Amino acid sequence: MTDSKKKRMSMLDSLAAAGTPPAPGSMMSSNRALRSARDAVDAHHVWELDPVEIEDERYSDRLDPKDVDDLRASIEQNGQTVPILVRRHPTETNRYLLVYGRRRLEAIRASDKVKKVRALIANLDDTAALRAQVSENTGRRDLSYIERALFAQELLASGFGSQAQIAEVLNVTRSAVSMSISVAKSIGTDLARAIGPAHGIGRPRWESLAKELSNTGMGMDELCRVASDARGKAAAVEQAEEEPQLDPSVAAFEAVVRHVKKTTGPSLGRKPRPKATPLLIDGAPAGAIKRSARAVRLDLTDVDDAFAQWLDARAQHVLDELHDRWRRET
Repeated sequence: MTDSKKKRMSMLDSLAAAGTPPAPGSMMSSNRALRSARDAVDAHHVWELDPVEIEDERYSDRLDPKDVDDLRASIEQNGQTVPILVRRHPTETNRYLLVYGRRRLEAIRASDKVKKVRALIANLDDTAALRAQVSENTGRRDLSYIERALFAQELLASGFGSQAQIAEVLNVTRSAVSMSISVAKSIGTDLARAIGPAHGIGRPRWESLAKELSNTGMGMDELCRVASDARGKAAAVEQAEEEPQLDPSVAAFEAVVRHVKKTTGPSLGRKPRPKATPLLIDGAPAGAIKRSARAVRLDLTDVDDAFAQWLDARAQHVLDELHDRWRRET
C-alpha cells in the first residue's frame, strides 16, 4: 500500500477515535461503520472539490449546530486539516452527496479566501452512508437524547426502514427506538427545536415532560415562546459572564418544565383518571374502552349473547391479530 493511501485511510481511522469515546457498547459499532467507509474510499488521494458540486441531503441529527464562523477563520488561517467525506451522486456526473463534514463544508462555502473543500470520495449506499454519519457524530460528541429521538422519528417518517432497522443503525434496542419516537411525537419538533439539544437531560426527564404534556394538552406555541425566551436570556448571560454558565438549551428545558407545573398546578402530580371511549356496534352503544397508565380495559355491556360467547372463545386469537396489525403499522 502506498504512503499516500496509508495516510488517506488513517484519516478515517483517526475520526473513529476522535473526541470523547462513546459508551463501551457502541464503540465497536461506531468504529466498524467508519472503517467500512474508509474501505470504500476510492482513488489514492484527497480530492479538492468545488463546494457547489456537493449536495447535503442527509437526515438532520443536530438541533444546535455550532456557529461556523470560528471554524471558517481557522481554516482560512491554518487550512482544512481534516477532509470531509462524500459519495458520488447516483444519477448526476461531477456531483456528490455529503456523508459527513457539514460544518467544514459550510465554513468553506462562507469563505472568500478558500475556494475548494478537501474531501474523500467513498462508494457507499444510503444505509452505509447513514451509518457513517451517525458514527462520526457519535465519535465527536454524543447526540443528546432528544436529538436521537427526533432523528429516529425522521428516519421512520421518511420510510428509511422499520423500527428494528433504525435500532440497528443507531445501535440501540427496538424498544428504545419505539419509546424515543413516542417521546418525540409528544414533545413535537417545534418545541424540541425551541429548547435545543439539552445535553445532560436524559430519557427519564424527557419522558416525564412528554407525559405531562399529553395529560395537560397545553398549547405548543406558548411553550415554544417560553423556551425561546429562556434560551435567549441564558445565552446573553453566557456571553456577558466570564465563568461558564448553564447550557442555554438546558435552561430552556427547565423553564418549560417550570411553566408546565405552574400552569397545571397541584393536579400535575396526580394520576389522571382513565378516559373512557364509547364503543358502538352497528351504530348502537355497546360499551367502552378505558386506558390508564398501565392497562387497557374493554367493557362490553350491551351485546348479543351469541357474539359474547364467540368473542370469549376467540379472545386470544383476536388479540394476537390486533397486536400483529399494530406491529405492522408502527
